[in-house]
Amino acid sequence: MIDLEKYGDAAALVGRLFFSSMFLAFSYGKLTAFGGTSGYMAALGLPAPALFTLLAIIVEIGGSLLMLVGYQTRIVALGLAIYVLVSAFIGHSQLGDPDQFMHFMKNMTIVGGSLAFVAHGAGAHSLDARTVATARHRPA
Repeated sequence: MIDLEKYGDAAALVGRLFFSSMFLAFSYGKLTAFGGTSGYMAALGLPAPALFTLLAIIVEIGGSLLMLVGYQTRIVALGLAIYVLVSAFIGHSQLGDPDQFMHFMKNMTIVGGSLAFVAHGAGAHSLDARTVATARHRPA
């Protein structure tokens, strides 16, 4: 039987790379289609749609970069889980529409992935691990 435990840190690194790339791609889409994204948010009834679009871009870029380097991973992952959960209920709540249902379930899957990072952290190949290692070697 394969000992998967020994690959945990590598899997966490690859997982963070994929996870981060998704948020970077989503934020790039919002940034390059700012007007369209703001229009969609206005159609959802959100006040100040341009502000909400800007906040979404900031959260997605900031969160993805922090996850990529593995800094404060557990708290960032929790924040992203909450952000994606709220986004699902705001943007994809028409569950009778198959396309919206698919997007809603995609968001729920992202929340699940976020919670796995909350539970297990970033792994050894991260700034979190480096910070812990540095703290252990500091003279008292």
